[in-house]
Order: sequence, then structure tokens, then C-alpha cells
Amino acid sequence: MKIITLSSGTWGANCYILVSGGKALVVDPSLPVETVKKHLAGEGARLVGIVLTHGHFDHTLSLDELREACGAPVMIHAEDDELLSDSGKNCSKMFYMSCTHQCADKLLADGGVIRLGDEEIKIIHTPGHTKGSICLLAGGMLLTGDTLFADGFGRIDFYGGSLSEMKQSLLSLSKLDPDITIYPGHGENSSLGAVLGRIRFLNR
Repeated sequence: MKIITLSSGTWGANCYILVSGGKALVVDPSLPVETVKKHLAGEGARLVGIVLTHGHFDHTLSLDELREACGAPVMIHAEDDELLSDSGKNCSKMFYMSCTHQCADKLLADGGVIRLGDEEIKIIHTPGHTKGSICLLAGGMLLTGDTLFADGFGRIDFYGGSLSEMKQSLLSLSKLDPDITIYPGHGENSSLGAVLGRIRFLNR
């Protein structure tokens, strides 16, 4: 499976394109649709789905346009679907914006699988940043959204955030192969083990 990383300028959110067998998934559409379509065309891949790691607006900026342009279904964890249509809960109102969307086409759950070509992507529910935050496990890659960054874990002071749930989510991730590469919602990649090793409450 090939992964393409695209980073948006204004909010710094990473958008990922996963490609396998001529099919593609876009994870967190934060960039202009034309930019995404250009990369899809370059790979000769057809977009078959749009996956959201959580419902915050900076990860959904081009969601409606991309869904309309490509006709691909939108997927999000059931606990975060309400954020899409609520500018307060998705944090856009905090920045004097109203960024809202239609509800998702498919609701995801922990342990679910998304098939892309001949490969599988596993859904891992990781509440803490939001109630419906997820990570996507694809081989040696872990797309972590705003649950985990190269320099630590995500904020827990927004709607639906919880420190206790974040701790449990990180403990769950610590059971995975430490050599897995994380692809976070913001910033650079790192190894899972290196990041978790720097989080104090996991190493007491």
C-alpha cells in the first residue's frame, strides 16, 4: 500500500491518500479538491472512500467538495458524526467560522475493516481527543489523527475530550509493534515506540 502525505498551509493538518490496486482512500481532506484530484490522477487511482480520523473542522475543510466531485462515501466513527454538522462541537466556531457538513455515509466502529484493493485497513477506536477519534492501521503504518503526534498526544480540552480515555487509548496503542511508523494529523512522522516512550504517565 502506498501512502501520500499532503500538508495544508493554514491549519497545518495532514491529508493522506492511501493507494492500492488502482483504488484510493483520502484520509482527512484538509486541502483543496484540485490538489487531491491531481494526486489521484497521478496515481491513476479511483477514489472509493473518504475517511475522517475525527470530526474537527481543520480535517474536513474540503469534505463536501470532494464528496461531490468524486462521489465517494464519507466514513467516520459513530461517536463523531454529530461534530460534522455542529460548528461549536467541531471547533470552527472557536475561530469565528461556520464549517458544517452533511452526516457521514458510513459509521465506523472499533475493530472494523476497510478494504482497499487487496489490502485491509483496521479501525482502532482511540477516544480522548474526541469521543470518536480513530487510528487506522495498515501494515506497518498507523494513521493517528490528533490522538498522537511525534511530540506527544493530542489536546483533551475540546468537546468530547477526556484525559482518562486518552490514557486508555494510548495504553491500547502501546500493545502494537513499536516499530510501526505513525502518520499524525499534524507534523512529522515518527515511530510508535519512540513517541509512547516519551509520554510520562505511560512509563511510570
